Amino acid sequence: MNAERDRSPISNPPSRAPKEVPNMNVHESESSHRPIITITADTHAGASVEAYREYLDAKDRAAFDEWRGGYQNPSRKHVGGKKTKNWDSAERIADLEGDGVAGEVIFPNTVPPFYERAFHVAPPPGPEDFRRKLAGTRAHNRWLADFCAEAPERRAGIGLIHLNDLDEAIADVEWIAKNGLRGGVLLPLPSPQDVHLPSLIDPHYERLWAAIQDHDLVINQHAGQGSPRYPEAQGANALWAFEMTFFVQRGFTHLIMGGVFERYPRLRYVLTESGCAWAPPLLEQLDGLHRQWKAGAIGEIDMSRDPALPEPPSFYARRNCYYGASFPSPADIAGRDTVGIDHILWGNDYPHYEGCYPYSRENMRFALSDLAEDEVRKILGENAASVYGFDLAALQAPAEKLGILPADVRVPLDEIPADSTCLSFMKARAEAAQDRSFKDQS
Repeated sequence: MNAERDRSPISNPPSRAPKEVPNMNVHESESSHRPIITITADTHAGASVEAYREYLDAKDRAAFDEWRGGYQNPSRKHVGGKKTKNWDSAERIADLEGDGVAGEVIFPNTVPPFYERAFHVAPPPGPEDFRRKLAGTRAHNRWLADFCAEAPERRAGIGLIHLNDLDEAIADVEWIAKNGLRGGVLLPLPSPQDVHLPSLIDPHYERLWAAIQDHDLVINQHAGQGSPRYPEAQGANALWAFEMTFFVQRGFTHLIMGGVFERYPRLRYVLTESGCAWAPPLLEQLDGLHRQWKAGAIGEIDMSRDPALPEPPSFYARRNCYYGASFPSPADIAGRDTVGIDHILWGNDYPHYEGCYPYSRENMRFALSDLAEDEVRKILGENAASVYGFDLAALQAPAEKLGILPADVRVPLDEIPADSTCLSFMKARAEAAQDRSFKDQS
């Protein structure tokens, strides 16, 4: 990492007064001198448009060639201006090691065949284009399996499925499990506009939940999913950004309140790039509703066909749900006792502009400097290893090479990189500027 990078001051939040570097003396545990195994639970990758062709079934390649002739890249920005970060294995490993990262969980990024945008921000296909887009996502899954096989100890790839046809979805679940995509499945999230798909609470999906549990796969959802389509109008982009967190949280609340985790207790669910500062107040609201429901204090609502869950919603969240807290702020970590210290997974969102790459070491200090050593180790890697099946012993050598110690992370960050476009850093920078403005005015 370049020691000469530009930095800008950041004011400390009221609850995070500056503190001295922890005193590493001879009485401290020897583990304090053991490097942290760092795993980012949020990166993105995909093949180039041309490379996807060979991963399509032969019958779909003529249609692909026709589609390819009219395709235009909807997003040309990448950190460093290089699209190759999505698929160049050696470049990726070098970038992540330079950023202090040993392992990665991989979400999609590039546009699969027959799509208009990346899968995780695209609406679920309608009946008219489901078959073509199914072919495209299967091409991505095949490419991803090959890509992860290039560095299997470092990569956990997340496979793509659709909800349009349950038999096809279960076939994809079986393929994902068989072909070693231990990141699990990226579960689509129908928006209120997607009336052709049942809600996630619908009994229609019981066979899917059973298949995912039987194959011991993780259910993932990611920021950007579940949002409705906005018109081309003033405020559309701002509303999309503002409401995104609400709509993606519907996956979390629907699976809990729909009793999916009650019926399938071994399922694991991860909501990524949404932080987790929202979870404690939301769970408090859901538990309050649960208490009312059990007491019958719900006015004129007929609860005879919709009884209260056996346990409060927070019980299922603590047992089944995890939070991919990408480029976290201190606020995301503050509720760790409520959501569970074993349930928060750090991520850097490589190679996206809004993530903390290439300043992940700074983000670790920014968010985690107040934490105990065991908490730091869990959030930075051990939790992701447990959820996604990373072999910590296999990552020990990369961790030794990176040499990130607990004492390095537990040094409070009083300056942030001036050129970083990380959202949590930019917010802190704006708040610091506002604080200075208030002080100048007073």
